[in-house]
Amino acid sequence: MEEEKKKRRFGETIAVLLILILVGVGYLSRGSIKGLFGLAPASKGTGQPQGELKKDDMDMSSITMDEEKKTGEKKILYWVDPMHPVYKSDKPGIAPDCGMQLVPVYAEEGGTGEAPPKGSTMITPAKQQIIGVTYGVVSVEPLTRTIRTVGRITYDETKIVKINPKIEGWIEKVYVDFTGKLVKKGQPLISIYSPELVSTQQEYLLALKSKEYLSKSPFPEIANSSNSLLQSTKKRLEFWDIREDEIREIEKRGEPVKTMTLYAPSSGFVLTRNAFERQRVMPESELYTIADLSRVWVLADIYEYEIPMIKLGQTATILLSYYPGETFSGKVTYIYPQLDNITRTLKVRLEFSNPDFKLKPDMYANVGFQIDYGKQISVPEEAVLDSGNEQIVFVAREEGLFEPRKVSLGAKVDKRFIILSGLVPGEKIVTSGNFLIDSESRLKSAMGGMAGMPEMSQEAGPPAAKEQKTPSASVGKQKQEQTKMPPMPGM
Repeated sequence: MEEEKKKRRFGETIAVLLILILVGVGYLSRGSIKGLFGLAPASKGTGQPQGELKKDDMDMSSITMDEEKKTGEKKILYWVDPMHPVYKSDKPGIAPDCGMQLVPVYAEEGGTGEAPPKGSTMITPAKQQIIGVTYGVVSVEPLTRTIRTVGRITYDETKIVKINPKIEGWIEKVYVDFTGKLVKKGQPLISIYSPELVSTQQEYLLALKSKEYLSKSPFPEIANSSNSLLQSTKKRLEFWDIREDEIREIEKRGEPVKTMTLYAPSSGFVLTRNAFERQRVMPESELYTIADLSRVWVLADIYEYEIPMIKLGQTATILLSYYPGETFSGKVTYIYPQLDNITRTLKVRLEFSNPDFKLKPDMYANVGFQIDYGKQISVPEEAVLDSGNEQIVFVAREEGLFEPRKVSLGAKVDKRFIILSGLVPGEKIVTSGNFLIDSESRLKSAMGGMAGMPEMSQEAGPPAAKEQKTPSASVGKQKQEQTKMPPMPGM
């Protein structure tokens, strides 16, 4: 039994020694970690940590700054954390987040001495070259844009004429006898025989003789009535499209004409023909349809987002594959009110002169609308980072500092964006590599936010220094805790 107790006590003693060794190693590791961050144990006789700045050192720093002001040397603006430049202090010391020594920022490095804009990041020239940073300039220049679409040529509906006889009768002769024929205004179309027309001619001749006879009557009422009868008969002939020269011919002949000729009321091409010899016609019979092609329409399809750019009276051009190298100019005359719910396009009507009849109905044409924006502030499209909710352009400032600037975008013209607000002409901007700069900026902002917790207040000074005001006592307490031996079993 005694021998077993001795073995047990020996094992417990070995365990206690191992525990003491482990505790000692932990203490040494902690001390080495503090040494790495400038927080080595206190020096002998001072009771102050090596990483903490003494009062005499502070006085010497202020004296040095005064001397720099007097001698014109570099002026220190503030101290920053080299790992997180967002953290700044007006005094030298230790960074609270990583334990590194704060580094000074001089006047020429800080520019005007003002704090950089929020979200700014500084990138060295070597790193800029690695990520491929290129620059551009915010410029003011005239911008134009061409909207291209497809159009179809059609007839000018205001120049289409349908011809109907105004009396009942029979066609005696047809002068325009095929569809597609070009006719001139006043050209004869058909000659028609109508009993009603012949009787009206006879009435007109009788009224003419009555006027000559009764004009010598001593009673003015009788003379006036004969004149009224003559005028009403003549009006009836005119309403039937009998021309003035034909009426005078009837007066000269003194007898009615069997057939009367109908003439083309306007120039154009015959689209339809329903007139044939010996054909009986009625007032509702449509004999011809004539379309004037000296002016044509072009119907173009415009997408929804392009509608605000199209205005009445705006110039437009068309190109046809049938006439390579030739451009036709016209203008917008009407914008249709209804959108096509299938193609999501809107019809726009253009008007073109066509004196040589080169533009033929149902031809397809490439339409171009010239949009003039005037002089505008613009940047290349590569310079804009669009996240959906906001658009950002990085402005390159001095000493490798990049400032993210929110901008308000206008229309996109070719490969440039119009800037409504956020930039001024002449500013230097990033046109390539801005995505990596944005990532760097967001990363540093996030780390700066973590480092900018309440315990990092600049007025209170680095909290690490506050915790080390009595390092000797804290270190002594740690040594006591580490060297305190647990009670031996059985003792």
